[in-house]
Amino acid sequence: MIKRTLYFGNPAYLSLKMKQMVVRIPQKDDGDLPSEADMVRTVPIEDLGVIILDNKQITITQGLIDALLENNCALITCDSKRMPVGLMLPLAGNTIQNERFRSQLDSSLPLRKQLWQQTIEAKIRNQAAVLKYVTGQEHKNMLKWSDSVRSGDADNMEARAAVYYWKTIFPNDPCFIRDREDEGANALLNYGYAILRAVVARALVGAGLLPTLGIHHHNRYNAYCLADDIMEPYRPYVDKLVVEMLEDGAEDKLNATNKVKLLNIPVIEVKINEKRSPLMIAVSQTVSSLVKCFRGDCRKLIYPDL
Repeated sequence: MIKRTLYFGNPAYLSLKMKQMVVRIPQKDDGDLPSEADMVRTVPIEDLGVIILDNKQITITQGLIDALLENNCALITCDSKRMPVGLMLPLAGNTIQNERFRSQLDSSLPLRKQLWQQTIEAKIRNQAAVLKYVTGQEHKNMLKWSDSVRSGDADNMEARAAVYYWKTIFPNDPCFIRDREDEGANALLNYGYAILRAVVARALVGAGLLPTLGIHHHNRYNAYCLADDIMEPYRPYVDKLVVEMLEDGAEDKLNATNKVKLLNIPVIEVKINEKRSPLMIAVSQTVSSLVKCFRGDCRKLIYPDL
């Protein structure tokens, strides 16, 4: 089932009633509590997958938070710059979580290196597809680098491909530099990646895996290393969406209109296992294949082809 992604950018009062999220939009600014005149909407809890809170005057009840986490819904909060800054997920998202944790912790280094090799191969291959869309021609160097990735990406083909990729992806901005703190297209990419990260982290928790323990990324300050690993081949889908938005005349800044378009990331159509599927469902398939790899049933991750 495809879960909904909801964005709240204005003052709102969010609560729970009869397994429904009740959304009250204040009609006046003279109080924090909802009134009879407020606009009220309801959404079934089971329909929700990601919620983004992007206003300092949003109130959310503990009861609703509890219900959302029980339903494995990811809660994203934004800072004063309106950029995602926090992610809340359930501690227990699977009935056999302990078993999944153990198989993940016991996975061998050679297996993790092999899985990272497959991840980078898929990422560079999808980046090459984005560049073909942008320029209308094959980029054989990217395909060669994808085929040349060794176990653990020992030769750092990911970085080599990235240098070429970011120089080529925006033809109207040949001086573009990928920067997590920059504005313009970078801000759009950052926002899109935050949504993608939440989708992947949600799928990992739902499968009973530890999102902290990555197959490659290891950062003592990062609680979502595994999510950052698994999302890599999906990043080009965000890149392509941003390119399409700019080509269609969208402003290169993170405004409300662009945020609405980026909220479609979970339902982008992708091709995985020779079938078309929404990105959110594809991520679940990728995570399921990862569980099988950790369990020893196979050594092949399933990633989408752009």
